[in-house]
Amino acid sequence: MPSAADLTLITDRLVLRPVRARDLPVMTRLWTDPEVRRHLGGPVTEAVVRIRQRRIVGAPHYRAVERAADGAVLGLVTVEPAGRGGETEVSYQFLPEHWGQGYAREAVAAAVARALEDTPSVVAVTQEANTPSRRLLEAVGMTHAESFTEWDAHQVLYRRTARRPA
Repeated sequence: MPSAADLTLITDRLVLRPVRARDLPVMTRLWTDPEVRRHLGGPVTEAVVRIRQRRIVGAPHYRAVERAADGAVLGLVTVEPAGRGGETEVSYQFLPEHWGQGYAREAVAAAVARALEDTPSVVAVTQEANTPSRRLLEAVGMTHAESFTEWDAHQVLYRRTARRPA
């Protein structure tokens, strides 16, 4: 079992670390904010929030994204080793006031790069209509792999494979 230190990633501006109990207000806002959840099926119910609050603290696949300069929690990155189709899947949510500043791109790039050290590929899914998310995935080196309909919406799956030495 990896230690908490193994689950921490540090970038130029960010620290991606296990979720702590004090992060729960931010996590709750991510799950319930209509703007954050616009392309994620809408805000989750109070019952689901309570379940998630109990499960997320210290869980190995979830990382709070903290700004290194001041410790503010900006969002959440999830790396699920046996996600969609058995491939490692990355997902992310950030508070709207931190959009457009490159934080999500920086955090997702670090999470994907770390995941590719241990797995041959990483996938991410977003709604076709979520242009900013699609641009982010392309910016971190992921390519469009397939399109499909799920949850009554057009979805796109992006993939990045590890570059292995010949």
